[in-house]
This record gives sequence, structure tokens and C-alpha cells, in this order.
Amino acid sequence: MTDKKFPYKRAHLVGIKGVAMAALAVYLTRAGVTVTGSDVAEDFPTKEALDNSGAIVYTGFDAAHLSGKNKPDVVYYTGAHNGRENIEVAAAATMGIPVFPHGQGLGNIMKGKRQIVVSGCHGKTTTSAMVAVLLTHAKYKPSYAIGCGSITGLGAAGEFSSGSWFIAEGDEYVTDPGHDMTPRFMWTSPEILVVTNIDFDHPDAFADLAAVQKAFMDLAQKSATVILNADDPNSRVLNGHPSVITFGLSPAADYRISRVGVGRERMFFSLEERGVMLGEFTLKVPGNHNVANAVAAMIAAHTAGVSWDTLREGLLLFGGTKRRFEKLTSSNGIAFYDDYAHHPTEIAATLKAARTWYPESKIVAVFQPHTYSRTKTLLARFGACFADADTVVLTEIYASAREHDTLGIDGATLVSELSRQHKDVRYGKDNSGVTAILKDILSPGDVVVFMGAGDIYNWESGIIDAI
Repeated sequence: MTDKKFPYKRAHLVGIKGVAMAALAVYLTRAGVTVTGSDVAEDFPTKEALDNSGAIVYTGFDAAHLSGKNKPDVVYYTGAHNGRENIEVAAAATMGIPVFPHGQGLGNIMKGKRQIVVSGCHGKTTTSAMVAVLLTHAKYKPSYAIGCGSITGLGAAGEFSSGSWFIAEGDEYVTDPGHDMTPRFMWTSPEILVVTNIDFDHPDAFADLAAVQKAFMDLAQKSATVILNADDPNSRVLNGHPSVITFGLSPAADYRISRVGVGRERMFFSLEERGVMLGEFTLKVPGNHNVANAVAAMIAAHTAGVSWDTLREGLLLFGGTKRRFEKLTSSNGIAFYDDYAHHPTEIAATLKAARTWYPESKIVAVFQPHTYSRTKTLLARFGACFADADTVVLTEIYASAREHDTLGIDGATLVSELSRQHKDVRYGKDNSGVTAILKDILSPGDVVVFMGAGDIYNWESGIIDAI
């Protein structure tokens, strides 16, 4: 199938291995576009999706990737790898090739489609993936571009299809750091906007929580319908929208979650619509936060026209996404999971979910902090978010490609802060240090959750093999 409205035949993606860029690459290849891209040598969680996509991926950045028969009609880039100063991006601009940051490029691609945009500082990837599963099951043939390596039940996180709906994450981070401070989600035009929550997550982009809330209010003004988490106090600034649908545990929610229960690797919950019982639903990913995500996704799909019976069936098909409480393996009686959690709210929710499924087990959290600015700004909150872990193993801070100032902190700073509030905190620093600690403390029946937005996912298989 080919997108006859897309004006370009060849696209080049700088930083193609990133989850958002890889999803865009898969979408474009399935739309009939010839895709090339470049990135660093290391493997990312998107490797399998890119290997299967047909995209050509170059290692390293070189203006020669844009020359000769490889010359693209358009170039997309992210804020990583020096953004618009990247040698390939600069060369494309000099050559007169249209150049777009990812957020703007995706927004352009979505034009003409009915848009479901899932925003929020936590949970947007899982929720948008749920919407994609639900609409696909309902035979709506949606297109989507979702920031994860893959979606259990669907496969790759990008899809071009003939249906009228396009599902995407709405990321509040800036379009082009240092150049265009427009929140990335402002390039979308949501018919249906989901807001999972609002939090202070990017201190390098926003001065405070109020600035984040202002960005979400600006997006809501562009949206026809807003689906809002009634349990999140920070989201209440959006209540003034003329078409708001609320969900949550709150008795005042339009869609109220009740009777949440836990079975063997299952969550069960009942849902009421303005006092009318819709029935019981089953979810195959853990945690009350995922129950809320599921309800938000179902409301979005129902607003798009899907029946509740079809939604109940579709929800059972969702098995999670890559790097969201993803079970890696069980080895020597020890269960190993991987999760992208990198903000205190996400860490607390992930560990609470793990505790829900493994109430009697020793839970070991292995956390790689991500960015100096986030770690310093949220230091006290990091110190308090590991309550559901019996042991915490911390590594050195992973610096984002867009960040170079250490701000006077390191991994040991977080160890010191966390040790004030947690009884068993250890500093592994790097791969070998974490391996040594885990070999010393693990026993059959334990659960290990690797967490972080850096490169910890590249350590995990070696650590597991060594234990």
C-alpha cells in the first residue's frame, strides 16, 4: 500500500534508532517510502523493528549518506546527536532538502487524518499502544506511530493503513532544543486528546509545573474532545474545556473504575459509565496505573465508535510493549523484568505493580538514573520512590545526548539521598558492579526489575547469563 498524498519518495532519518524515529521509519516504509537513516553503533530496543522494516541504517553520521542515488527528498531529525547542527542535517539544509524535527514532521504526516493523540507525562506509550490494539481489533485499520520498540499483539510500533484514524503519542518535550521550544505535541490536531496525567518531568525544558500545565492547556484548546484523568490533581486545569470526559477511581468521574482485583498475571476491574455498570474487564499487564491507562484507551476507542463488547475482547489482546514491565526471562528461579521508568512517579508505579504480582517475593530494583538535570531537580522525590523494592541497586547517571553539564552530581549523590529513606541501597556504578552485587544477593524466588531510559537494556542479557 502506498500513501499517494505523501509528497516525498525518499526520506532520511537522523537518529533513526530512537523509539519515536524508528516508529516513523516503519510507518514510512509501509507507506511505500524508501527510507534511509543513521545513528550510533550500539543496539537499541528498536533493532528488530528496523531490521524487518526494509530501512537502510548507516552507522555514524556523514554527509555522504545524502549524496548520489541516496539523496533523500526530506530529512527528519531529533534533538539528539546535535540536532540541527548534526553534519547530515546541516548538509541537507545546504543542499536545499526540506528538513524537519521529528515532532513537526510527524504532525505534517498526520494532517488529513482523524487524530487520537495520547499525551501525559507518564503512561502515554502504553495507553497509545492500547488504543492501537483496540482499533485494530475493531477492524478500523488505523495508522499509528508510537514510541516503543514493539507492541505485543501488533508487532512494530509504526503502521500505515487505509483507515481514517491516526494514533500517536503527544510528547510535551520541546521540538528542537535550543532552537524551537514549541512542545512537540503542538504540531498535532487532536480530534480526541487523552491526558493520562501532568507532572514536572523535563526541568531542562520547563521552568516549573505551571509551565507544563500551560503547554497542556494550549494543546487542549486545539482538541475537539479531551479525555482526562479525574484522579490527577495537576490535570484539573483542563476541566474548563467544553468537551471533557473524565475517568478514574473518583466517584465524580464520568467513567468510574471500581472493584480492582489481581489474579495470576491478570488485573480485573469493573467500570461504570455515569452510574451505569458496563461490566468487568481483564487486563494482562500489572498495576492500578495500567488499569487507568486501559480505561483511558477504551474511552478513546469508544469515542471513535467502538462498542464496549469489542473493547472487552480487544483489551485481552494487549500484552504490553517493549521496555514497559517486559518480562525478559526466568533463570535459576529468578524472574527478570525490564522497564523504561526513569521518573520517580513511573518508578513508584512500576514497583507497586511488581509488588502486586509478587507479594511474597524479594524485589530488587536496578536503576540507571537518566540525565543530570532530572536527577538533581527531583533528587528528593527519587529518594522516596523505591518503597516497594526490598533492595535498590543504583548505577552511575546516564547523560542524555543533549546534556553535557553534570551540575555537580553523580550516581553516588543519589545513593546518599536514597540511603536516608531506604534500608538497603547499593552502588553498582556500572555493568560489572551491578553483576557482582546481584550474584551476591539473589536467590530463587526473587524478582529483578531493571529500570532506566539510558543504555541499561544493553547490560541485561550479560548480567542474567552471569548469574
